[in-house]
Amino acid sequence: MSSLAHSDGRTRQNPPGEGAKGGGVLVSIGALLLGMLLAALDQTIVSTALPTIVSDLGGMEHLSWVVTAYMLASTAATPLWGKLGDQYGRKKLFQIAIVIFLVGSALCGMSQNMAELIGFRALQGLGGGGLMVLSMAIVGDIVPPRERGKYQGLFGAVFGTTSVLGPLLGGLFTEHLSWRWVFYVNLPIGIVALAVIAAALHIPVRSKKHRIDYLGTFLIASVATCLVLVASLGGTTWAWGSAQIIGLAVLGVLLAVAFVFVEFRAAEPVLPMKLFRVRTFTLSAVISFVVGFAMFGAMTYLPTFLQVVQGVSPTMSGVHMLPMVLGMLISSTASGQIVSRTGRWKVFPVTGTAITTLGLLLLHNLTETSSTWEMSGYFFVFGFGLGLVMQVLVLIVQNAVPYEDLGVATSGATFFRSIGASFGVAIFGTIFTNRLNSKLDSALAGQQLPPGVSPDSLSADPRGIAALPAALRPSVLHAYATSITDVFVYAVPVALVAFVLSWFLREDKLRGSVTAPDLTETLASNPVERSSYDECVRALSALGTREGRREIYEKITARAGYDLLPAASWLVLRINRYGWAEPAVLAERSAVPLPVIIEAARQVEERGLAVREGLDLVLTDQGREVAARLGAAREESLAELLGDWWTAERPTDLIQLVSELNAQMCGSDAERPHDGATATSARSAS
Repeated sequence: MSSLAHSDGRTRQNPPGEGAKGGGVLVSIGALLLGMLLAALDQTIVSTALPTIVSDLGGMEHLSWVVTAYMLASTAATPLWGKLGDQYGRKKLFQIAIVIFLVGSALCGMSQNMAELIGFRALQGLGGGGLMVLSMAIVGDIVPPRERGKYQGLFGAVFGTTSVLGPLLGGLFTEHLSWRWVFYVNLPIGIVALAVIAAALHIPVRSKKHRIDYLGTFLIASVATCLVLVASLGGTTWAWGSAQIIGLAVLGVLLAVAFVFVEFRAAEPVLPMKLFRVRTFTLSAVISFVVGFAMFGAMTYLPTFLQVVQGVSPTMSGVHMLPMVLGMLISSTASGQIVSRTGRWKVFPVTGTAITTLGLLLLHNLTETSSTWEMSGYFFVFGFGLGLVMQVLVLIVQNAVPYEDLGVATSGATFFRSIGASFGVAIFGTIFTNRLNSKLDSALAGQQLPPGVSPDSLSADPRGIAALPAALRPSVLHAYATSITDVFVYAVPVALVAFVLSWFLREDKLRGSVTAPDLTETLASNPVERSSYDECVRALSALGTREGRREIYEKITARAGYDLLPAASWLVLRINRYGWAEPAVLAERSAVPLPVIIEAARQVEERGLAVREGLDLVLTDQGREVAARLGAAREESLAELLGDWWTAERPTDLIQLVSELNAQMCGSDAERPHDGATATSARSAS
């Protein structure tokens, strides 16, 4: 650690963080971001490659399972990864998750048929769930609470970026290399992340014992699988009234009953049943299901419409999808910020579900002759509607539950979105396959077809359209177009259910600490898995970084009953924290201008709050008393943000969190009293 020599001959240690090298943390954060990038990219990059994949491997009717297998596996695995990481060490588990994901990616790229690809996608999803939950958890291990909001914002930015770039990259790889590179691209990224994690990531060894709900996890995964199997196989592989479909439906119901029975008795349930006593949670869970249903169902089948019906390249289909993604990002970010600043939120789920319904109706009107501008407008409206709902649903669930249920309520709401996504993709796939087979039979009835071309072959591999006589192609393209767009009109009643339910949400007053969720909580296809403590850290640290620094010190000075300059309060707290301050050195090391510090120093000396010892300022007894009152005022202002979570029976970890954040926020160089910008990095001295 570096030190400073002072005029009186004494040597004092630099305050923590000054002169310390943060390179190790930054390298580790970079590796974690790469891990998150792998999982986030895989949710979007596959969509524009799907039409080519099913053409190459055959089996358009199995298209939905390429997406669903990944979603179901990652959703089921997410809570297990979180608890096992607590118990056996997150670094080791994160490395295992990367290896599983990379093995799954390599095998997906080598798949020779749809059955292999679907199985390997499930393996990939198993690793992907670990990448998501553990990368965010490890940030909490290596970054102090005060800084977590900033770093978690980086992870949210990764999600936003991959939402835009994923479809484009999927199209580029498919068009210029091979669809297999959609999976192979994960290998170099993952190997780099694995190497950096092994070399640079150092996490304190802690072990937190859990009673892991393995049975509950198995049962909920089985229920979801039965639902998706019924949705995807009914009316296609087996008739709706067949023994197989009825058997799957009955099995799903029995497993659901068993799941509820098990969850009532589990020590740490995957989905606590008591949450359903909270009306806001129950309604939000259903609406989240619908949002996932519509969002991922549309994102899976729109590239097929663009590439097969419109005839655009895989790359350009990714470009065409951008208005939907941008609409979603714009409205989700804006709605979350507006709600967390105004406290009013009910208008967003009501408006969002209405616009989503309108978007589905517009998508139903697409034809093979629709212009680019028309499609872009429809895509934007649909994405904009989804975005208005996504952020707010997580936010209002967090606001509706007691502190001890904050983590499980967040994961519960996002869990239902994930299940809705799996179910939506399967339902959309069944409707599409049934409509396509019927319409192709009608369009080609009595027509003379080239050798090897039949309605069945055309439904399995759309590349066969090129072998048709020119006179037959328009009717086949129309069959594809209407089969896909009919899917959207079937989703309209589901969206209307969400619209009606959103009116029954009760607009409770927001706690000050309930702030806009990050994009990892709203765009991810698998549920978020964070503890109540971690969720509270995320919210309070985000508020701390957003709050203007001058405003902080004005508030706590007034609250403590003093008429000091904001900079003087900052200086008093900083001296109290580190024991001393030399104004000239402090100006050099912080972003606070020297004249501001000199004026503050003059005031604290004139008020008798500090005295000179050589060039240093050191607090007097009166100064230490003022510092204590200022610190208490800051702690009270933090506690106020917690609302009814800060009760007489408040948990110990919440008390420790407020105390720790207060210590970090009071008097650090990053807290500039004259504006809200981030301080320049401190330079080390020898």
